[in-house]
Amino acid sequence: MNQSNNKDAAASIQDDLQTQVIDLQMNVAHLEITVERLDEVIARQDKDIQTLQRQLQLIYKQIENQDPESGIAPFDVMADKPPHY
Repeated sequence: MNQSNNKDAAASIQDDLQTQVIDLQMNVAHLEITVERLDEVIARQDKDIQTLQRQLQLIYKQIENQDPESGIAPFDVMADKPPHY
């Protein structure tokens, strides 16, 4: 009878461990999917940032190359302070 109880206890422990392993595998699978999605978002944001940086550089070049008499003066942070400064 004692051996039967030991076998039942061992089987119960093994079932619990197997359930825990399955739960861990499912959690890892979900985390892998999340990491892949976040990686895609970061890659897209990096591409967007690079595009915006190129656009900003082009705008700066256009402003620098404009004639001051054309109506749009280049922005100067120090000279164009708001009156409350």
